[in-house]
Amino acid sequence: MINAAKTVLITGSEGFTGQYMAAEMQAAGYHVAGLGSKSATTVDYYQADLTSIAELTAVIAQVQPDIVIHLAAIAFVGHGDANAFYQINLQGTRNLLEVLAKAEKKPEAILFASSANVYGNTSEGSLSENTLPAPANDYAVSKLAMEYMAKLWQDRLPIIITRPFNYTGVGQAENFLLPKIVAHFKSQANVIELGNLEVWRDFSDVRAVVNAYRRLIEAKAFGHTVNVCSEAVYSLREIVAMCEEITGHRIDIQVNPAFVRAGEVKTLCGDATLLKTIIGNWQVPKLHETLSWMLKSE
Repeated sequence: MINAAKTVLITGSEGFTGQYMAAEMQAAGYHVAGLGSKSATTVDYYQADLTSIAELTAVIAQVQPDIVIHLAAIAFVGHGDANAFYQINLQGTRNLLEVLAKAEKKPEAILFASSANVYGNTSEGSLSENTLPAPANDYAVSKLAMEYMAKLWQDRLPIIITRPFNYTGVGQAENFLLPKIVAHFKSQANVIELGNLEVWRDFSDVRAVVNAYRRLIEAKAFGHTVNVCSEAVYSLREIVAMCEEITGHRIDIQVNPAFVRAGEVKTLCGDATLLKTIIGNWQVPKLHETLSWMLKSE
């Protein structure tokens, strides 16, 4: 008898990362089911609110997932409602864990996406998983609290936690920095307002990030908290220059003091040693390639 494909439940499946995650898992032969808080017409999609144990219980009982990839979160740091970070990112995750722990069929792997935001912006240089967390906003605090809370369940459930650094790609909302820059170039705007141009950040491609998530699951990296990062840093000035080179369009940068964060660390770079130790060779497209893909997309 041929084994049926393993079923993966992706929370936040209709979001930016979720859509790439679904494509990654489908391409690898998995059967994908999605979960989100809004209605959608996607096949095998289930609507449920993470704050409702009853709704989550019904979905888990119906899907009976072999693997759960938990991406659903309030992810925009500037989101206006601080309480939502805790209700969704923390309490919603706890509800999901409680339901999975009680499920008739236990998942064989659960991956949670946390965030490199937990490191804050006070540590210079290359940050490994041993860097002390110093969250600087409610989003980061909610993600770090989620990590600690998830660890309470590690003796009952096979949990992997990832800490992705910045990543981007086609379809990311324009309230994120690189899509904002790309949108200005696509519309051939003459001026763009940015913050500090001399901050250096680690940017990955969303396609490489979801590939790392799948491979961490297949490597059974249970009990680990793992950075997902490119180990390459770029300044905003360099990113704008790359977009100018790709498009041939010149843009005037105006620094808006309102966008400059006090005490911002000049360089934030991730250390991906642990990730590569667990999954082996892993390639991130150069940022120039990712920007070209975004600039040339319809």
